Amino acid sequence: MSDQVVHSAVQPFSARAALPWLVGLSVYAALLIAGPRLLGDPDTYSHVELGRWIMAHGALPTSDPFSFSKHGAPWITFEWLSEVIYAAAYIISGWPGVVVVAAAAIALAFGLLTFFLLRELSPVQTLLMVIAAVILLAPHMLARPHVLVLPVMVIWAAALVRCMDRGGPPPYWALPLLVLWANLHGSGVLALGLIGPAGLEALLREKPSEWPRVLLRWLPFTALAVAASCLTPHGPEPLLMPLTTLGLGPALAWIAEWRPQDFGHVGGFELLLLAGIFALSRGVTLPVVRVLVVLGLLHFSLAQMRNADLLAMLAPLYLAAPLGRRFGGAAADDAVVAPRGLTLAGLGVLIAASGVALAHDVRPAPTITPQAAIAGADLAKAGPVLNDYSFGGYLIFAGIPTFIDGRAELYGGPFIDRYNRALALIDLGDFLDLLEEYRIGATLLAPHTPAVAMLDRLPAWQRVYSDDVAVVHKRRETPQR
Repeated sequence: MSDQVVHSAVQPFSARAALPWLVGLSVYAALLIAGPRLLGDPDTYSHVELGRWIMAHGALPTSDPFSFSKHGAPWITFEWLSEVIYAAAYIISGWPGVVVVAAAAIALAFGLLTFFLLRELSPVQTLLMVIAAVILLAPHMLARPHVLVLPVMVIWAAALVRCMDRGGPPPYWALPLLVLWANLHGSGVLALGLIGPAGLEALLREKPSEWPRVLLRWLPFTALAVAASCLTPHGPEPLLMPLTTLGLGPALAWIAEWRPQDFGHVGGFELLLLAGIFALSRGVTLPVVRVLVVLGLLHFSLAQMRNADLLAMLAPLYLAAPLGRRFGGAAADDAVVAPRGLTLAGLGVLIAASGVALAHDVRPAPTITPQAAIAGADLAKAGPVLNDYSFGGYLIFAGIPTFIDGRAELYGGPFIDRYNRALALIDLGDFLDLLEEYRIGATLLAPHTPAVAMLDRLPAWQRVYSDDVAVVHKRRETPQR
């Protein structure tokens, strides 16, 4: 038996090979322990219900079936595959199943990120980068479609970065990932945008006389990538969703995740930003294309808090090779591939942890679940309900038509802006007009909403229920004089 065969049959334990499993399982276990945290967003309710609607009807909606304010308006669910996955998990295992699916996707993304970084960095350097990514992503670790696409995003970006690091041909093998991405989440245009830096760096690496050859190599790949991203039930329309959302204009300021970063207090984002500036001051030089990519990701993250996800998962991949060259990275003979025994052990731990998690009862946060208020005030029979934005997801889940919910692309900027200004009593007259225009029969609002105090004083309205989660007012049959 040759030495090569013996070496391949008996692989020694390697910290480098074990690290992706250790990171992935650690993240998975932490998320399972913090299960309710993943269910802390009202859109989780609506995504599960949308998935159940799709499964029940055997089709995708083309108009709004859930609200009364926009009922029948043209609308598509561009994240339909994620919603079906979450709905299937809920049908099989309830809310624990939803938590397991979301946690597994996030953990897989970090395991893959660790694996790809280890190709250029040492285990310590990799772990520091991954910890920074976890801190950045932590506020947005929620059971929503964006976390299901994270592993796909990491593999796609890593494939393109590998081409940039090694000067290889376009990764045609990765094109099927774009079909999956386009149906899981509405950020498919980002996948196409990541082709640009790879093609640009390939051009800059060659003499101008070679540019036609480089373009002939990358243009067919780009065309096929665009075609793959259009393979959805709605054709290319999901690619335009980010533009639709950004087109909401000033109304985005009312939605927390779309607000700019808040530097009013010291947080993880600011500390990591300062650490990055310090690292660059220590003589780290980046190729111009990498600088542009990181600056672009930083701009998006500063402009909208939710885009810190992109900085967390993509920037390390683009920085890994330059940092590895500057500080000393991976050894050429240090294997990253885990031996079979380690893989089997990791899968065993994964299955055991999933089984324990599925046996525990978890539910979405009470602050987004006005179940008691709906039952106590019999809102299902109260007529049109003017609801708090954060209750829209639960109302969809409970089968009660909403005034507004998390589908910002459906309602549009002017509607969202008017709604928030009215409930904040910035325009008191318009709040009263809103009640009459939509023939509101009851309101379901968070206790701290300024409109609650106004409704308490209006003779035509009566408070019929209140708790720490929600306050319900109903229109009196005979207004008091």
